[in-house]
Amino acid sequence: MIKSSGRRAKSLPLASRLLLSHLLVMIVGVSSLVIIGKLSSPRFFVLHLQQLEGSGVTLRYARTFLVKGFERAWNRGTFWAVIVGATAASGLSYWVSQRIVQPLTQIEQITKKFAAGQLDERLPPSEIPEINQLATSFNRMAASLEDVEHRRRELVSDLTHELRTPLTVIRGYLEELATDRIDPTPAVYEQLAKETRRLERLINDLQELSKAEAGYLPIKLQPINLRPLLESLMQKFSDQLLEDGPLLSLECPAQLPPVIADIDRVEQVLVNLLGNALTYTETGSITIRVRVEPEGQHSRVPRLWIAVIDTGIGIAPEDLPHVFERFWRAEKSRNQHTGGTGIGLAISKRLIELQGGQIEVESQLGQGSTFRFYLPLA
Repeated sequence: MIKSSGRRAKSLPLASRLLLSHLLVMIVGVSSLVIIGKLSSPRFFVLHLQQLEGSGVTLRYARTFLVKGFERAWNRGTFWAVIVGATAASGLSYWVSQRIVQPLTQIEQITKKFAAGQLDERLPPSEIPEINQLATSFNRMAASLEDVEHRRRELVSDLTHELRTPLTVIRGYLEELATDRIDPTPAVYEQLAKETRRLERLINDLQELSKAEAGYLPIKLQPINLRPLLESLMQKFSDQLLEDGPLLSLECPAQLPPVIADIDRVEQVLVNLLGNALTYTETGSITIRVRVEPEGQHSRVPRLWIAVIDTGIGIAPEDLPHVFERFWRAEKSRNQHTGGTGIGLAISKRLIELQGGQIEVESQLGQGSTFRFYLPLA
């Protein structure tokens, strides 16, 4: 085993292997040419002489000299042809080998830099289609990893801020209580409980996202009727609205066909969407609209669409493609007063996909947003 590993470690580089393979092909080709020519050319020449004699030309005394002369000329010509051909073929093989190996060497150098943390490194295009496809795939992967790393750093910064704020409040209250500088009133304990819930929500969101991304979230799919759930959510969120707040309404058929879904996960998604709508809609309206899309042009299977429509502050066009990305948030300042983690929509997207649906968004800045998703009918 050790000797075998040693042989592999001392194997020739790719350029040398390509050159040797080309030379081997050339040697086989030239050897075949020489051997076949050596065996067949004199015979063909003798046959040609016999044809000349048959036509009346006398070559009885000169045949031997002609055959030997032909053999010497053929050997000399073949020798120089082999020398020149081998030299030209060797040079061409070396050039081709270098052309193939050069982009591979570039790939090796750039991947080493990329592995060392230089995530902005990219592979240049190549004239070789296969290597160019490899470069394109690597650059796409590199851009994705660079974006993930950038968002990871932002997430760490955001989480540091999110954790520092409640921890600072809790520590401040506890120190004041320990030194008797404040009285242990119910309001103080309520504030401590509020900050503790904020930390708990942050940890739960991170755990939920981790499970969703890894595919470990339990999904119990079964036929369910969503109308009772929608009416329950309407009542729950209506109780939270102030008199001067937005108007919450439900536009839903009296009879809904059952869908294949997990009712707890659907509720989780709707609570998140309604919570976001309430956060960013101070006045106007928030509407839950439900419609059935039959099997037809837009879908091969019938499905149920649920949309949460608000008249809030909206989302900028450049931010729309990133709304469902993990660890992304359009306005970092929003998180300061809402206590959100910026990953709720990423969790919602994954939950809907695990139930066989899809979620999408439309929005205009200053006019409101529409988040809609569909679930397959039972």
